[in-house]
Amino acid sequence: MPDTTGIISAAPFGHLPDGAKASLFTLHSPGGLRLTITDFGGAIVSLWTPDRHGIGADVVLGYDNVAGYAAGRSFFGGIIGRYGNRIAGGRFSIDGVEYALAANNGPNALHGGPRGFHTWLWEAEQISATVLRFHRNSAHGEEGYPGNLSVQVTYSLVEGNALRIDYAAETDRSTVINLTNHSYFNLGGHNSGSILDHELVLAADHFTPTDTGLIPTGELRPVAGTAFDFRQPHKIGERIGAADDEQLRAGGGYDHNFVLSGQKKDGLNFAGRFSDAGSGRILEVLTTEPAIQFYSGNFLDGTEIGKGGHPYGYRTGICLETQHFPDSPNHPSFPSTILRPGERYLSTTVYQFSAR
Repeated sequence: MPDTTGIISAAPFGHLPDGAKASLFTLHSPGGLRLTITDFGGAIVSLWTPDRHGIGADVVLGYDNVAGYAAGRSFFGGIIGRYGNRIAGGRFSIDGVEYALAANNGPNALHGGPRGFHTWLWEAEQISATVLRFHRNSAHGEEGYPGNLSVQVTYSLVEGNALRIDYAAETDRSTVINLTNHSYFNLGGHNSGSILDHELVLAADHFTPTDTGLIPTGELRPVAGTAFDFRQPHKIGERIGAADDEQLRAGGGYDHNFVLSGQKKDGLNFAGRFSDAGSGRILEVLTTEPAIQFYSGNFLDGTEIGKGGHPYGYRTGICLETQHFPDSPNHPSFPSTILRPGERYLSTTVYQFSAR
């Protein structure tokens, strides 16, 4: 058989409600990583990686065709923007000018609004055998955000059985930006059930507690002595039901921003390690970002029908979203997410897979 390593191809992925055609792109790497991505939302559709015996499994949740992504409610695999996570009340100010955003999470704006970046067809460009770049122009006023924003997102399969995502953007007037990817991971395979027995490490000494609407209070709370301390490995289900923790009650589990401690690996911030003893698969997350959102799939309820007709139930995947802090535009003490004309937004995240 011919060697397909590094070959990229595009295939039909169905039609959107307006008749537009979506495509599916495939990348292969020598380490056994196989990635499919659609130009609708720039979403990661599947990610195959070997277990300790060399047997591959698809470790991300997703849909069989673009109709699922257009109708879905869980942001599976998508590029999230203009602003990942929540902005309180759907409002913020820059230089004394207030902007009102499209609300889609009660009064709040979540993941860029109802027409966030995950809902658009992106322009796709093949750069090389293992690199695919997406581009779109987000118009001034889109979902209430100021500025015409030119955005590039590049997916690369790189040495070490890793997926690298590079984000870049420029604007013609001051705006806010916080881009991320919303893949749900289950290292046993997308259809293997609960992730509560998976282990997690997060290189974070603090997290940002939230109110009942999952909006940060502004506090940076030490993780020491709490169910949020993942500096050493813990099974996700070990403390997720802690009845005495108001933060776990508020989010129905983990759905919080963890402040990275600055531990370095390969020149990037080491964010965390996710592992599955059953398959031996390990995922390490490295990033230029100052934080990571750990979401334990608390709102999955089996009504999202995924690949192969598989229903995704409660806590069957987790998100590890590298980011700036939620609601940063309304918290001057948080790292700024303002992008001004003449500046270039750059962000990199690496998802590195191994097995043992």
